[in-house]
Amino acid sequence: MSIKKISKVRVRRAPEAARDNILAAAENLLVERGPLALKLADVATASGVANASVIHHFGSIDGLHAALMERMVAQLIADVLAIADQGGEREDQQEAVFHALFDVFEKRGASRLAAWLELTGEWRRMTHIRDAVRDVVMKRASFGDVTPQQAEDLVLISVAMAMGVGLFGHSLAELMGKPEDRTRALATEVLRIFHAARRAQ
Repeated sequence: MSIKKISKVRVRRAPEAARDNILAAAENLLVERGPLALKLADVATASGVANASVIHHFGSIDGLHAALMERMVAQLIADVLAIADQGGEREDQQEAVFHALFDVFEKRGASRLAAWLELTGEWRRMTHIRDAVRDVVMKRASFGDVTPQQAEDLVLISVAMAMGVGLFGHSLAELMGKPEDRTRALATEVLRIFHAARRAQ
């Protein structure tokens, strides 16, 4: 009785679907194990493709890191714009935006990836983010209660706070004997006050 060797069949995807598959696998690795797990071999294995396929789509592992950050920011911005388009009470919209922002940077690992990109100098690759953030600024300013400059300030402080919470919010709270969500709650409270102050100017 002979034993037939079963070869693993690779699934051939369209270029955009292949990129999305690799980025989705990379994001899962980021959440589970942090940015140090975003190595060429690990990402290729997790996405079920050859190392060469990752290089083909992103040019290098650094290119993959930048593309993943852009993907996460693009999704966040899409979510924020969708919240704004839903209408409703301004305070409810604001709370929904805060929730989406902190979830991306804290729970999905965007803060750790952003810090990694900053430390390696690869943040310069993310030129698309500038235009995407501008869309959020203009949308926020269109409400009429803040100027474009004030809207930029709101985006800057909101992202900076979310980054800080995502990087060491849990650790700092634990060191001080506080519940792990305490830092996020305080940061959200600070943002509410800051947003209210900007609107009152």
